[in-house]
Formats: sequence, C-alpha cells, structure tokens
Amino acid sequence: MTFPLPVTQINLPPGMIDLGLGDPSFDLLPLDRLRRAAADCFARRDPAFLQYGLEQGNAYFRAALADFLSRGYGFPVDPDSLFVTSGASAGLDLLCTLFTRPGDLIFVEEPTYFLVLRIFADHGLNILSLETDSDGLVVEALEERLKEARPRLVYVIPTFQNPSGRTLSAERRARLADLAAEYDFLLVADEVYHFLGYHRLPPRPLAAYAGNGRVVSLNSFSKIFAPGLRLGWLQAEAGLIRRLVGCGLLDSGGGMNPFASAVVREVIEGGGLAANIEELRAVYRQRLAFMDAALRRLLPAAEYTPPEGGFFFWARLPGVDAVALRQQARARQVDIRPGALFSGRGGLGDYLRLSFSFYAEPEIEAGLRRLAECLA
Repeated sequence: MTFPLPVTQINLPPGMIDLGLGDPSFDLLPLDRLRRAAADCFARRDPAFLQYGLEQGNAYFRAALADFLSRGYGFPVDPDSLFVTSGASAGLDLLCTLFTRPGDLIFVEEPTYFLVLRIFADHGLNILSLETDSDGLVVEALEERLKEARPRLVYVIPTFQNPSGRTLSAERRARLADLAAEYDFLLVADEVYHFLGYHRLPPRPLAAYAGNGRVVSLNSFSKIFAPGLRLGWLQAEAGLIRRLVGCGLLDSGGGMNPFASAVVREVIEGGGLAANIEELRAVYRQRLAFMDAALRRLLPAAEYTPPEGGFFFWARLPGVDAVALRQQARARQVDIRPGALFSGRGGLGDYLRLSFSFYAEPEIEAGLRRLAECLA
C-alpha cells in the first residue's frame, strides 16, 4: 500500500526549499507519544470525550494544563482561568467576534505576524502599527497614540516575536498591562513561542497579568507539540471567560476539540509534553546556530540579531527589494517571506523572514546558498 506525501510537501514544487515555512519538520511530530496517549485514553473506556464537551473545556484537561503552566511559568495558574480553543488563531478570531465591531481601531506591532492581519481584515478592523525596537513594542509610542486615539484591542507577540524574534522586556510588560486597565482596551498577547527559548528564560508571560481583566494570553500546542491537533488555550479573568463560555458558537457547538484535549491530557500527565519541549529545544537550538553561521558565511550583507528563541531570523538586506528577491529566489528553487508581508503600513521592503524550524542543516545550507546566488 502506498500513501500520499504530506500536504505541506504536496504544496511545495519538487526540489523547492521554502525557508519561509514556519512549521515543525515531520520528523519532529510526536507520532509515538500521541499513539500511546490515545491508547491510554481509549483504555479508560469512558466515552465522555466523544461528546460535545463543556464550553470552557474539559475540567480534567484544564487541571492538567494548569499544573504544567504553573511549573513552567513559575506562578500558580488557576484551571478556571483557562479556556480551551482550537488553536491561537481560533481564540483570536473569537475575541474579535465578541469584543470588536467593524470599523473599530486596533493597534499592532511593526512588524507583526502577517497572517493575523488577515484575521483583523476579516472583521473589518482598522489597523494602526506601532514602533518596536530591540526590546519589543515601544511603550512610549503607544502612550503617545493613546492620547489621541482609543483602540478596542492591542495585539502583541511578547516573546520571540514572529517575525523579528525580539522579546518584550519585563518592565514594558508591566507597563502594558497597566495601560490596558487605565485606557480600557483588551491587551491580547500571542505567547505561542514562550516555551521555545534556547539560551535563557524569557520574562514572565503576560498571562501573569490576566487577573486585571484586560489582558488575554493566547497559546497553542502547535509550536510545542503538533499543529494538526488544532488545540490551544487562552488565559483570562473570570468575567471575560464567562463571556466566552456564553457565546452562541459554543452554546451551539459545545467545547472546542474535546477529543484532542483528552489525548493531550494523557500526554501532559505522563510527562510527555515537557519531554517533547526539551527535545524540540535541543533540535531548534542546533538549527538556529547552524543558520546563524551559514548566514554570516553566505549572506554577509545581511543585518540581523540572532534570535534567542522561536522559529525565525529577521534579516535586513539594505537596498534590496525583498518582494523582487522572492521572485528570483523561487526561480532558483528557494522561497522566503518578504518583510512587506509583516507591515501594517506598507513598509519593511528590504527585510525578509527566514525559518529554521522545517528543515535540517543540509537543506538550510542549500537554501541559503541558492539565495546567495540570487543576490550575487
């Protein structure tokens, strides 16, 4: 019997190396862990996880997740502060549905995750991009904007940001949480890379401030376990959780992904999630170092700061139109993501995002060599 190639490979032309792809490689997907966990789950002979499920998410799963987060974050996490989602994107889309209306103003970082801009566009939201530096969002720039405009929502990626790899400082995190309460906007923190630091621990997540009622932390198993699970969570204050639980989508459809929740609960309680994250860190740490060395050797004109976590290098090629470079690169069987995709104001034309998550060292080397040939 033959099996089709994975969808991601089908979508790539034969021989193409897509260094813009922010997916885990297939050899890093935890097939055996999930097989064992599913067997344990079915062995319980309790079919409850095949029902619609509680709107907030299964209580046993949330308890297991809260215990994992408490140890990982270094502060206690209440299971009742967690709401189970079908991934971070689904959580963000639900927040936009419930807490914004078409025409509302929202603030994002410059640069920001390019696909999230499409979610905001789907909801008819007006986007204003705010300045960032090596410590993440420039909070002073936000304060200046708040004097003249009141956003409904501010979206940030505080840790190992996609695409820049930057991490918001602890001081700025605290100030952001204060501003959200003071100016009554929803601060949405996309924290999916928080556990993927390769050299040192990042500051405490913005989830630590969820109790103030204006901070929501989004997270997902897509980066730390398997994206195909379509499973994530958000952490927020009780009143906001109640608003989510009472919405029409969940009233009709029940909880999000109770089946995957039950299987992942087995993984968490058996120590498999923590072990998986450590294995990912070891692999990604090595790939990051390899891409760094290869960039210095093959693309010496590139200006960048090596990331300390996450998936991405954010590089500037002065005087190079990255959109045009992408067209040339594709002709040489390599792909990138040009910086303009990540701009809410049509800028960043000479930047590009490169990922080290999907390919091992030989493919990273070959892809960067092809890119260097384009630049030559």
